[in-house]
Amino acid sequence: MNRSVKYILLAFASVLILSCKTGKNVYIFTSFHEPADGGLRLLYSYDAYHWTDLNHVFIKPEAGNAKILRDPSIAQGPDGVYHLVWTTGWKDDQGFGYASSKDLVHWSAQQHINVMGYEPTAVNAWAPELFYDDEAARFIIVWASTIPNRFPKGQEPEDNNHRLYYTTTKDFKTFAPTKLFLDPGFSVIDAEIVKRSRHDYILVMKDNTRPNRNILLAFSNNPLGPYTNYTKRFTEMYSEGPSMTKAGSNWLIYYDSYRLKRYGAMRTTDFKTFTDISDSVKVPEGHKHGTIFKVTKKQLNLLLKETQLKTDQR
Repeated sequence: MNRSVKYILLAFASVLILSCKTGKNVYIFTSFHEPADGGLRLLYSYDAYHWTDLNHVFIKPEAGNAKILRDPSIAQGPDGVYHLVWTTGWKDDQGFGYASSKDLVHWSAQQHINVMGYEPTAVNAWAPELFYDDEAARFIIVWASTIPNRFPKGQEPEDNNHRLYYTTTKDFKTFAPTKLFLDPGFSVIDAEIVKRSRHDYILVMKDNTRPNRNILLAFSNNPLGPYTNYTKRFTEMYSEGPSMTKAGSNWLIYYDSYRLKRYGAMRTTDFKTFTDISDSVKVPEGHKHGTIFKVTKKQLNLLLKETQLKTDQR
């Protein structure tokens, strides 16, 4: 390669990097570390491929008996307020945690929302996921629960035979009665709704049956379903916590490959073929699954300032 061409390519690469860092939006990945009693952490990225840990705990868990924070999910409403839900317990917990914030730094008092209390034998309420339905001006919250002997038994024990449930709310003060969201005929957890376009929704989820325990998708013209056209299971066994975002023309599906002790990522454009790009992404060690959303660069600078202030005070 001659010198002039090399300089042109280097200049082009520099422009691409600069454009990523000066763009209007930045990706935020909610996170936690094991053991899950530490609290809410956040990662950020300019390109959705390379992530940096802000290395700060933004909320210490107080809601629920176990006082843990797992599977944090954040969605922003049209008024700019961020809403957070999370898993508060493994078993003997029929609700999830909730808090809100205007800036991701200062948070409201934590609440425990008991969404499965109407089912006295419900074992749990795992991995609540927030989705703002802009077409109906409401939030949809989806989670996984086990009600023993309610559904046909698979290979997993009755206290691990999950189905998906949901509620809706406009203000996080009143909630619609809990309803069954999805019974795909197998144990399912870790579901996330993603809007591709108007009347075009994707549900990414974990098939929690033995021996699968891996990730798949389904599709609907309504965020509440019904979801059909299930894809193949496209990740390795022992995968969970999928989170999907769009980067350019590509859709990226991140997931926690917990037996391999690494974070995996798949890329697709058509949701029919999936390319493993796990070796091409950078995810900080210790990161456990959350959800991805976008903020302004101004919001990121506020987070960076907050974490720097806390560091200086040590």
